[in-house]
Amino acid sequence: MSAPDTTKTEPSPEEIDALLGDFPDITTDIVKRAELFADLTRVPTRPTLTILVHLASDVLMLGGSTALAVLVWSQFTTKTLDPSLYWIFAIAIFVFVTVFWGLRLYPLVAQSPVEELRRLFYGTTMVYMGLATSTFFTQSGETFSRGVFAIGWVLSLVLVPLARGLLRYKYAKRPWWGYPVLVLGAGKTGERVVAKLKKDPGLGLKPIGLLDDDPNKLGEHHGIPVIGKIEEASQFGISLKMRYAIVAMPGVKPEKLVQILETHASAFTHVLVIPDLFGFSSLAVPAKELGGMLSLEVRQQLLLPGPRFIKRTVEIFFCILGGAVIFPLVLLIMIAIKLDSRGPIFYGHKRIGYGGKHFKAWKFRSMAVDSDRVLKEHLAKNPEAAKEWAETQKLRNDPRVGKVGGILRKTSLDELPQVFNVLFGEMSLVGPRPIVDDEVRRYGGQFELYKKVRPGITGLWQVSGRSDTTYGERVELDTYYVRNWSLWLDIYTLVRTVRVVLLGSGAY
Repeated sequence: MSAPDTTKTEPSPEEIDALLGDFPDITTDIVKRAELFADLTRVPTRPTLTILVHLASDVLMLGGSTALAVLVWSQFTTKTLDPSLYWIFAIAIFVFVTVFWGLRLYPLVAQSPVEELRRLFYGTTMVYMGLATSTFFTQSGETFSRGVFAIGWVLSLVLVPLARGLLRYKYAKRPWWGYPVLVLGAGKTGERVVAKLKKDPGLGLKPIGLLDDDPNKLGEHHGIPVIGKIEEASQFGISLKMRYAIVAMPGVKPEKLVQILETHASAFTHVLVIPDLFGFSSLAVPAKELGGMLSLEVRQQLLLPGPRFIKRTVEIFFCILGGAVIFPLVLLIMIAIKLDSRGPIFYGHKRIGYGGKHFKAWKFRSMAVDSDRVLKEHLAKNPEAAKEWAETQKLRNDPRVGKVGGILRKTSLDELPQVFNVLFGEMSLVGPRPIVDDEVRRYGGQFELYKKVRPGITGLWQVSGRSDTTYGERVELDTYYVRNWSLWLDIYTLVRTVRVVLLGSGAY
């Protein structure tokens, strides 16, 4: 249940010569070669520590869920609960950890938080169902309260993934987190892989170098150096005792790819191959075997009637339940808007929805009544603002927004009336951004995919930087959502939305 650390001893000059060979000018100087290899051997990642941190977090949250469940249920039941009886759940924690390990949650490398959430749900539910069944067959149901089981299950589903998310937020950027990885291929795909791994260290892979046979690719890519040729991959893997490599050469011929995997990447226990399928996730593209041939099944779940029905049913339930809870807040916002400025409380803006049909997306009014005139005059007087508006259709300092409106937009509370759009079937809780006619040209060929689903109140754009993202990134996020939809992706997005709203990240 442990993984080897990556601490290495200093190599000898002979080992350096054997490893780096005669790779172009950057390594001809023996001093530079020695410094380069010494830097690689001192990569401070500690995979074992990463695993232990996750283990400790899970154990604490599972134990805390049980203790909290006993405490909560004791306040609602008339029966006397004996907390000492529930110490037996300490044994069950070992079962939880074993199941989590079997679901490859230690370590969770190169997996999305959505996949992690799915595995945690199935693993936690499986163990709780096993515990409930065992108490029934051992006739101990009278001893253990069903209320404690139910509350403990719900708390575990919430606290375990929450703690894991906080761990990544706090520690993923630390040097010791995760595994070092070598990227084979320094072309556009290799650069994109390195950029993604550096931007999202929570994936658990820290790129330390790239390999490429093209001398023109020498140098650094996003701070990561090209350190040798493809044929030297096995030597690096053995000498540095690395477990992970990524083959990022989607355009290479099949026979060449097989040679790379069987010869040059054979020293790595885990080799990830990047196909030419950007925008698809492993959830949407499961591997299938066709008579010994590898195939990838592309499922656009959100275009199927079954998933559509599930999504719609869940959204209506949450809208009705949530609407009852937030009704007092809605009244307060309505009063604040009327006191702040003249004009209507609600504002309807024409947007493009399902099938390319137009609808009015309702919001609490956050701008001046004559906002179009104010914007036109502001853009005419401020070239920089005009450029910003042309690029993003938003302004960081928008003169149209009032005091109350600024608070509403910062917290995204101005979008609460769109719950009615969801109930009327014009929008979804989670989906692509509702766009206007002027934005269609920016979507290009992806607009046909956009029209096949309902736009959402929140979505991947809102939880991925919102107005701080480029327009191209917004289109990619919307496309990714449609292609990779799952109920877990919606749940993950809604949870992230709460965090973004509380912090006001990227909103203006």
